Amino acid sequence: MVAWCRSHYTAGMKIDTSSISGLILAGGRGTRMGTVDKGLQEFRGKPMVAHVIERLAPQVAGVLINANQNLETYRSFGFPVWADEVEGFAGPLAGMQAGLAHCTTPYLVSAPCDSPFLPADLVQRLGDALVDDDADVAVAVTGSGASRQPHPVFCLMKCSLLQNLEAYLAKGGRKVDAWYASLRVTEVTFDDEAAFRNINTLDELQQYQAK
Repeated sequence: MVAWCRSHYTAGMKIDTSSISGLILAGGRGTRMGTVDKGLQEFRGKPMVAHVIERLAPQVAGVLINANQNLETYRSFGFPVWADEVEGFAGPLAGMQAGLAHCTTPYLVSAPCDSPFLPADLVQRLGDALVDDDADVAVAVTGSGASRQPHPVFCLMKCSLLQNLEAYLAKGGRKVDAWYASLRVTEVTFDDEAAFRNINTLDELQQYQAK
């Protein structure tokens, strides 16, 4: 059974930034946006993935990108790009597996390519919680009660989880929550729900362009 813990902000980062790599998940089909590559859609003058890079890169030692199409375009941003090792657009866990397989630091933090507003203190707070609660994975959560919303792909994990994840995928597992159920997971509550907003459709892309 998963061991869920609650954590709030504690001053001072306990995992050094040099020990954490950032993974941007851009490996989906973008079906809700008309089967386009979401990370490369222009948003406020530049591709959405560029906004994510700008927010995540200062928080980590280095950035990796997981993509399954337009690999050369993603490489033009100046970071290593790795495709899923599991065939068939298998979802975010396949992207995480690719990131863990090529990560050279003890920890990996992930964020989706369609989240241009992610918090500037995301990595610090997840890192504090991972240490404080002796967890395998720290996951961002917003809201409370009936409005509580986990954001499972905004997470910081130990890279030692690679073999565990590979075994889960090899058995046909694809659900993030089901994999987490085998691990010790801590939740970190963030107040700004808008920071975790995903832009999934063309209507949403146009809506938030103007805001």
